[in-house]
Amino acid sequence: MGNSVTFSGRFASCKTHETNGGDSITAQTRLDTLLIVCYQPDVRSELLKNVSRIVVKLGTGVLTDSRKQIEPAQLEQIVAQVAALRKAGKEVVVVTSGAVGAGMGALGFDTRPADLAEKQACAAVGQSRLMSTYEKLFAKHDLVVAQVLLTHDDLEHHERHLNARNTLVTLLGHGVVPIINENDAVSFTEIKVGDNDTLSALVASLLPADLLVILTTVDGVIKNFGQATAKVISTIGQIDADLEKIAGGTTSETAVGGMATKIQAAKIVVRSGIPLVIASGRKQDALSNILAGADEGTLFIAQEGKLRGRKRWIAFFHHPKGAVFVDDGAKTALREAGKSLLPPGVSRCEGDFDAGDVIRICDLNGTEFARGIAKFGSKEIESRTLARVELVHRDDLVIL
Repeated sequence: MGNSVTFSGRFASCKTHETNGGDSITAQTRLDTLLIVCYQPDVRSELLKNVSRIVVKLGTGVLTDSRKQIEPAQLEQIVAQVAALRKAGKEVVVVTSGAVGAGMGALGFDTRPADLAEKQACAAVGQSRLMSTYEKLFAKHDLVVAQVLLTHDDLEHHERHLNARNTLVTLLGHGVVPIINENDAVSFTEIKVGDNDTLSALVASLLPADLLVILTTVDGVIKNFGQATAKVISTIGQIDADLEKIAGGTTSETAVGGMATKIQAAKIVVRSGIPLVIASGRKQDALSNILAGADEGTLFIAQEGKLRGRKRWIAFFHHPKGAVFVDDGAKTALREAGKSLLPPGVSRCEGDFDAGDVIRICDLNGTEFARGIAKFGSKEIESRTLARVELVHRDDLVIL
């Protein structure tokens, strides 16, 4: 039997469904029955009725044609959808891919270049073309756009993190549509987010948003993709290993992640208390259908007990500098008793980290279950000279 999830409160009216094996599960079936959450038909309307701030992520595949060039008609219909949301009083932030893809076509590349300098050259050429197109299309709807280019370093550094949020909130307050992309023209491995699915999740968590919509080339998370029995999973209440098995990468010449990175993005936003919808960007009414509560794409249900701002920053906005591995007693104390991490529970360290660095906290099997800010460096911890001091204070620790 796979994992199940039970909801209370506004979800208490959920019925019990039978799985193929005859066992009953409240609120959710297993993946072998498509992981469809058994809510009443109006549950999407209930979940999304108060949405006012939306992050919309646009994948390369929905913005460019077979020649890797920006597809004007396609981009125009997406802009029209975003403009309709703005007209309805919604705040919208767009996280866009497409710069490298647009630059590939302009510079004559048939495949995404592997060389960093060539990739950055494509991004530099493509980004200006992309923003010029956005500006012209949004102007038809009397909307002003703003370009915001970010790196992971901007989001990790706490003051820059807060400054980025303040800038975005101010732009939204002036009725501007921020157009965000990773600064691929200058980014390198150590400061990159890596893919725009993750970037969109981080932006949604940063604001925070009420909803993240990832528009892509497929209709949602699909079970048995490519087979005659393929079917969109309507609603997902829990992200587990079974779900991750059906999420593959991508074979696109312009894209980076595929469904696997979208599932990772879902992990970030649902833990932040933000629902996510993955849907097709080729449908001209996708966004309006989603906001109307229609069965459009795949909806990921936000978790109850969302993380607050600083905890989100600790959990999602860092490349951890190292890890500590703790015994079962320490794991239980951290997860169930709300304790700080003390020296006796630490079996070993991994990596060279300093006091103030964010580190992974793993069990003895190597499974990460928490992150936190270390009060001591790895060398001090491994010296075994520390008494009953707090290695990671509870206020600086997030259970994942």
